Amino acid sequence: MEFKLAEKSPNHFSYEYEQEGKKLAEIEWNLRGNLMDMTHTYVSDDLRGQGVAKKLLDQAAEYARENNYKMNAICSYVIAAFDKSNVYDDVKA
Repeated sequence: MEFKLAEKSPNHFSYEYEQEGKKLAEIEWNLRGNLMDMTHTYVSDDLRGQGVAKKLLDQAAEYARENNYKMNAICSYVIAAFDKSNVYDDVKA
């Protein structure tokens, strides 16, 4: 599964997964300086239960690491993932 980085506006980004032109999953954030406000995670019913949301978060966390950004958990999925695991401690705001 390959995610595409999309720039929705100058400070609004996402990683997206599409099949046949239909968006099936995404994680979105707004960039404020070196802070990624993680605002939304979506996974279609067709992909639920396959760990896609975690893969999206992992991709976004890798992006944060590569760019020396921190992630501010706003989306309920990201909040829960941050609470459950210390894997993201280095990128938590």
